[in-house]
Amino acid sequence: MDAAADNNRQLMQAIFAGLAKGDNRLFVESLADDVVMRVTGQYSWSRTFHGKASLLRDLYGHFRQRVQPGGRVIAQSIVAAGDMVAVEARGDMVSTTGQRYDNDYCLVFRLAQGKIVEMREYCDSVLTESALGKFPASAEG
Repeated sequence: MDAAADNNRQLMQAIFAGLAKGDNRLFVESLADDVVMRVTGQYSWSRTFHGKASLLRDLYGHFRQRVQPGGRVIAQSIVAAGDMVAVEARGDMVSTTGQRYDNDYCLVFRLAQGKIVEMREYCDSVLTESALGKFPASAEG
């Protein structure tokens, strides 16, 4: 493995160690200001978020309104090659309506100079909408 891939893998391991404890500080610090996040699929949450401010406000802000505090995301495996890191992860959360939201995720990150510049999320879209509801059409994304 090359040095860049090893550094990127180590950063993602540290980020997900925090997320497993419910601490997202390193994740937020590691987002580039111009990060692009794509929620894949063809359901109401599928859209592209441009910029750190939009991602935190429009996607994660709405998400936090739909889940109870104390949720975690736990990495199952992390694979890195060059500037790309793929993380297989599982959520451990409860929606505000009391439904379990333990989604399976494949998250693909592209990093540059120690910052996350691009993200793609693949998950169980049916579970997302049944547990968290439809994403509001008015959110910017």
